[in-house]
Amino acid sequence: MGLLSEQSHFFSFFLFIILAAGHYKWVQAQHCVWYGECGESAKVPGKKYNCNYTGPPKPLPAGGHELLVELCPGYDYGDRSLCCDVQQLQTLKGSLQLPLQFLSRCPACFFNLMNLFCELTCSPHQSAFMNGTKFTLFNDTAQNTTNVVEVEYYIGKTFANAMYNACQDVQAPSSNVKALSLLCGKDANDCNATNWIEYMFDIENGQSPFPIIPIFSDVPVSGMTPMNNKTYKCTEGLEDGSGSCSCQDCSPACGPQPVPPPLTPPWTILGIDAMAVIMWIAYVVFLLIFIGAVIGAWSFPRSLLPVTVDASCGEMLGERFESMLRSVFTVWGSFCVQQPLLVILGSLVIVGCCSSGLFYMKITTDPVALWSSPSSQARQEKDYFDSHFGPFFRSEQLIITTTLKSESIYSPYPVGADVPFGAPLDKEVLHQVLDLQTDIENIVASYENETVTLKDICLSPLAPYNDHCTILSVLNYFQNSHEQLDRTKGDEFYVWADYHTHFLYCVNAPASLNDTSPLHDPCLGTFGGPIFPWLVLGGYDGTNYNNATALVITFPVNNFHNDTAKLGKALAWEIEFISFLKNFSNPNLTIAFNSERSIEDEINRESESDISTVVISYAIMFVYISLALGHIHSCKRVLVDSKVSLGIAGILIVLSSVACSLGIFSYAGVPLTLIVIEVIPFLVLAVGVDNIFIIVQTYQRDERMPQEELHQQIGRILGDVAPSMFLSSFSETVAFFLGALSTMPAVRTFSLFAGLAVLIDFLLQISCFISLLGLDARRQEGNRLDILCCVKLPEGQEERTDGFLFRFFKKIYAPFLLKEWVRPIVVAVFVAMLSFSIAVTNKVQIGLDQQLSMPDDSYVLQYFKNLSEYLHTGPPVYFVVKDGHDYLSLEGQNSVCGGVGCNNDSLVQQVYTASLLSFNPSSWLDDYFDWVKPQSTCCRYYNSSGAFCNASVVDTSCVHCRPLTPSGKRRPTGNDFMKFLPMFLSDNPNVNCGKGGHAAYGSAVDLTGNETSVGATYFMTYHTILKDSPDFIDALKMARVLAGNITNTMGHTVFPYSVFYVFYEQYLTIVYDTVFQLVVSLVAIFVVTTVLLGFELWSGVLVSITIAMILVNMFGVMWLWGISLNAVSLVNLVMSCGISVEFCSHIMRAFSISVKSTRVERAEEALAHMGSSVFSGITLTKFGGILILALSKSQIFQIFYFRMYLAMVLLGATHGLMFLPVLLSYAGPSLNKAKVFAANKRYAGTERETII
Repeated sequence: MGLLSEQSHFFSFFLFIILAAGHYKWVQAQHCVWYGECGESAKVPGKKYNCNYTGPPKPLPAGGHELLVELCPGYDYGDRSLCCDVQQLQTLKGSLQLPLQFLSRCPACFFNLMNLFCELTCSPHQSAFMNGTKFTLFNDTAQNTTNVVEVEYYIGKTFANAMYNACQDVQAPSSNVKALSLLCGKDANDCNATNWIEYMFDIENGQSPFPIIPIFSDVPVSGMTPMNNKTYKCTEGLEDGSGSCSCQDCSPACGPQPVPPPLTPPWTILGIDAMAVIMWIAYVVFLLIFIGAVIGAWSFPRSLLPVTVDASCGEMLGERFESMLRSVFTVWGSFCVQQPLLVILGSLVIVGCCSSGLFYMKITTDPVALWSSPSSQARQEKDYFDSHFGPFFRSEQLIITTTLKSESIYSPYPVGADVPFGAPLDKEVLHQVLDLQTDIENIVASYENETVTLKDICLSPLAPYNDHCTILSVLNYFQNSHEQLDRTKGDEFYVWADYHTHFLYCVNAPASLNDTSPLHDPCLGTFGGPIFPWLVLGGYDGTNYNNATALVITFPVNNFHNDTAKLGKALAWEIEFISFLKNFSNPNLTIAFNSERSIEDEINRESESDISTVVISYAIMFVYISLALGHIHSCKRVLVDSKVSLGIAGILIVLSSVACSLGIFSYAGVPLTLIVIEVIPFLVLAVGVDNIFIIVQTYQRDERMPQEELHQQIGRILGDVAPSMFLSSFSETVAFFLGALSTMPAVRTFSLFAGLAVLIDFLLQISCFISLLGLDARRQEGNRLDILCCVKLPEGQEERTDGFLFRFFKKIYAPFLLKEWVRPIVVAVFVAMLSFSIAVTNKVQIGLDQQLSMPDDSYVLQYFKNLSEYLHTGPPVYFVVKDGHDYLSLEGQNSVCGGVGCNNDSLVQQVYTASLLSFNPSSWLDDYFDWVKPQSTCCRYYNSSGAFCNASVVDTSCVHCRPLTPSGKRRPTGNDFMKFLPMFLSDNPNVNCGKGGHAAYGSAVDLTGNETSVGATYFMTYHTILKDSPDFIDALKMARVLAGNITNTMGHTVFPYSVFYVFYEQYLTIVYDTVFQLVVSLVAIFVVTTVLLGFELWSGVLVSITIAMILVNMFGVMWLWGISLNAVSLVNLVMSCGISVEFCSHIMRAFSISVKSTRVERAEEALAHMGSSVFSGITLTKFGGILILALSKSQIFQIFYFRMYLAMVLLGATHGLMFLPVLLSYAGPSLNKAKVFAANKRYAGTERETII
C-alpha cells in the first residue's frame, strides 16, 4: 500500500506539473505582439509601425465597433478584447481596398483573405502564431515604447493553399486578366499560395510598413502553433448568407465543361479524297458506256430517212417565229441603210441624252457600301452599334522591329531567376521608339487653313478631366517619359529596380497604379486606361512578354461619320502621318505601318497605276478589231477594202452603250463601283465585237442576188444574223438583270449596269452600225479609200474571195474535228476536264485576303506580313445587348453578370467559356457591383448636395453610397441601381479606387431617359489571332452562334460586333449566292434560247449544259490557279456565263437552221460558217488584251482579271468551237422539217447556197 500510495502521489504531482505547464502556455498565448501604431516606417513613407506590446488583449473602443463588424465580424463577441486599436483597423481597411475591389467578387476568397489579415492585425491569440523579431525605439519619450519592425507569421499550409485555391480563378473584368495578376506581383499563372502571401507581406510592395516573414507549416514549429483557421471553398456559401462564387471566378463551380465536337474529318474513301474517287469511278463508267455506244453506232449505222412533208405543230410554230424575226429584222435593216442620216443622228441624240447622266455619276469607294448590303445583318448591326456607342475608332498603327541583336538578360536583385529580354526591349531602342512616338504626336497637318494635331482628333476617354490621347504603346508603362524610363532605385553597388522591374510588373498588372517595386510607378497609361501587353507587344511565346521581338504602337483616332469637317481633319492628319513614316529613317528600327485610310489610298493608287495597263490592253483590242474587220482581196485595194473607220465606229458604239448604261443609272442615283468601271467595258466589248464580226463577215461572204439593191442585201443579211445576235444579247441581258437579285452590292450593281449595257449595245448595232455598214459598203463599191473617203481609186474589178480563217474552218478545222475517230476523243477529254473540276470545286478557297488588294510595291504589304507574324490577339469583339433588357431586377442582372449569384449560362459566363475568344470579357455590370459595395471607398457622395465624391477626395461630408447592412451589401436593384450608375460611369480610376468606370466603360452603356434607364450596352473581349480569310470567316460564324445561344438563354436579343464583320459576312452565304446566281443565269439562258430558237427545247438544254460545263471548269481553274471565291470572282463568274452565251448560241442557232441531212453535216456547216466569226470576234480580240493584264502591278488584276479572263476566253472558245459541235453531231436537235421547206421555198429559183 505504501508503494502504491507513493506512486499515486508521484503521478498526481506529474499530472499537476503537466497541467501547470499547459496552463502556463495557454495563459502565455493570450498576450499580444503589438497594440496601436507608433513611429513612421523608415522604408514606406506614410505608413506606421505597430507598437510593441506583450500584454493581454484590450477591449476595443466603442468607436471601432462599426469597423470591426465591417472587417473582422468574427471578433464581434464579448467585450471585443483585441490586440489592435481603432487606428490599426482603419489602416487595415485602407490597405485592403485594392484586394477588396478585385477579390470581393468571390465571397469565400475574400473571407479567407480577411481572415489572414484579421488574425495578423487583431487576433487576441497573436503570440500563438506570431513572433516579433526586430524592434526599434520609438522617439516619442512620452510613450516610452518600441516599434515592431519585423515579425514572423506562422501560417498553416492547409490554410494558405485553401485561400489560394478559393482565389486563383477570380477575374478582374475591366483588365481582362485574373485578379491575382494584379495582386501577386507576377502573372496569375506563376502565382501560388506561398509566393502570393510572401508578396503581400513584402515591404517592397509599398503596402507593408515592415517585413512580415510568413512561415508555412501544418505542425507546431519552434513552440509556435501555425494559424490554421477555418476556410471556405469557392463553391461554398458563407454563414452570413453570401452565395458561392460564380463559375467565372471559381472553375470547380462550373462542373464539367462541354467538350467541343471534333473537327469534321475530310471525306475520304480508302484514304483518298472521296470526291476524287467518285468522279474517277463516274468518269470510267461514262467512258465504258460512251465507247460502247460509239462502237454500236459504227457497227450498226442508221440509214438516212427521207424528209417527209409532215412537219409537227411545234416545228411549224418554230418556223413561223423564225420567219417573223427574219422579216422584222430584214425590214429594219433595209430602213437603216436607206435612211442612214436619220438613224445615226437619232442614235447620237439618244446616246448624248443618256450619257449626260455621267455628270451625276457617283463612284462608291467606301468598302462598307461596296461589300455589304444596307439590309444585311452585319450592316444593320454596325449601324446599331454606331448609333448607340459611336462609330468604331480609326486606327493608326506601327509594328516596330529592330535590326540590333541586343537581346539581354536581366538578373533581379536580390534573388530571382534570370529573365531574357528581347532586342526591341533594350532601353536604348525604347528611347529611340519614344522619340519616334513623340514626333508622331507632334505631326501638324493643315485642313481648310486650320492646323490639325493628334490632340484634335485622338481618342481621349477621360476628357475633359484628362485630355491625354490614347496611345497604346509599351512606352505608356513609363508614362511616355524618357525620365521615367531611366528611373532606377538602388545604391552604389546594386540596382534594386529599374525599367525591367517596372515592365515585368506592368505586363501582369496593366491596370495597376503602383508597381509595388521600390519605384512605385503607375502602369496605367497617361490617358487613364490600361495598356494590355498583347496589344503593344508581338513575337513573344506564351505569356513571356519579355521575349517580344516587336513593338506595336496604336493611335486610336475618333471616327466622324456624320461630321465632314472633323472627318476631313482626321484624313488630313493621316496624310501627314503616312508621309512622315514613309520618309522616316533610323538604321536601328524597321517600321511597318498602316493608317485607317491606307487601304483605300492604295487601292486608288493601284487603279491609277493600272490605267496605263488597261489602256494598252484596250488599244491592242481596238487595233486588232480595226484591222481584222477588213477583208483584203488584193494589194491594190488595201486602202479600199480595209475597214478601219468602220471598226473604230463599232468600238465607239460599244463604248457608247457602256456610257449610256452608266448615265441612265447615274440619273437614277445608283452609284458606280470600281468593279463596274473595270469589268463592264471588257464584257460589252466581247459581246459587241462578236456581233460586229458576225455582221461584217457575213456581208463580206455574201453575194448580192440578181435585181437586189444594197439596202435589200444588208436587210436580208441582218434578217439572217440578227436573230442569232438577239438570242445571245437577250439571253445575257435577262441573265444579268436576274443577277441583280443578289444581296451583294458589288454583284447587284454589276448585273444592273451590265444587263442594260448589253441591251443598248445590241440596239445600237442593229441600227446605227447597220447604217454605218451601208455607208461603208457604198464607199467600198465606189472605190473610195477608207478613212480618206474623198479620195477615189480608178475603177477596177472587185474580186470576192473567202478569208483565211473562214477557209481554215471550212476546209480544215471543221472536217477534222468531226471525223469519226476525233469526236470520241474530244468528248473523253472534255468530260475528263468536267470530272476533275467537279472533284475540286468544293476545295476552292473562300474569301479575299487583304494583301491581294494591294499593289506589289505597297508599304501596306509589309504591315500585313508583320501583322500575321507578330501579333498574338485578334480584333476586339463586342457582345451588344439591345436596349430593353431589365437591369434593375435580380433576374435581369443574373442573366448577364458573371459574379456571385449570376447564372452559369449568363452572357458573361458564356463569353468567358467560349474557345473562339482570347480573353475574359470586360463586364461593366460586374465592376459596377464591386464599385458600389459599401465596404469599398469607391462609391461616395457629398451628404449636402448628393453629388459624386471621388475616392481620392478627403472630405468628412463624403458618405458611402450604401449602408453597411445586410441589405446594403446586396446588389443594387430598382432605383438604387440607376441612382449610382451614372456616378460609376463618370468615375476616373485612382489609387484609392481602381474600379472607376469612366475609362473602361464610358461608351459601353447607353443611358437613356435623362440617365434614368439603361439602353443598349456592350461587353468587350478579343478574338483569337486571325491570319487569313478562313480565320475571319470562322470567327464571325462562331461569334454569331455564341450570340444566338446567349439570346436564347437570356430571352433578349444579343449580337456580336467587330469591325471586320461587314466585310466577311458575304462569305457566310457566298456558296449559296454563287449557286443561286449561276443557276438563275442558266435558267434564263435556257428559257430565252428555247424561245428564240423556235421553241426547240432540246437546243436550250444543250446550250445550258455546255455553259454549265464552262462554269464548272472555271471552278477547276480557280482551284488550280489559287483563285478564291469572293464578290470579285463571283462577278467574273456571272460575266463568264454571259460571254459563254456568245461562244455557244451562234453555233447552236447555225446548227438549228441548217438544212443538211445529218447531224454531223449540220454541225460541220454551223462550225464552218460561224466558227471563224466567233473565233476572230471574241477569242482573238480578247486574247491580246488579256495578256497585257499580266503586266499589271496590281495583284487583284493579275489574279482576278488576267487569270479569270484568260480562263473564261479559253474555256469558252474550246467548248463553243470544239465540244459543242461534237455534242451536236451526236445529240443535236432533229432537223426542223418546216424550216427545210421554208428555206427551199425562200431560195427557189436561185443558185445561192444557204449560208446560215
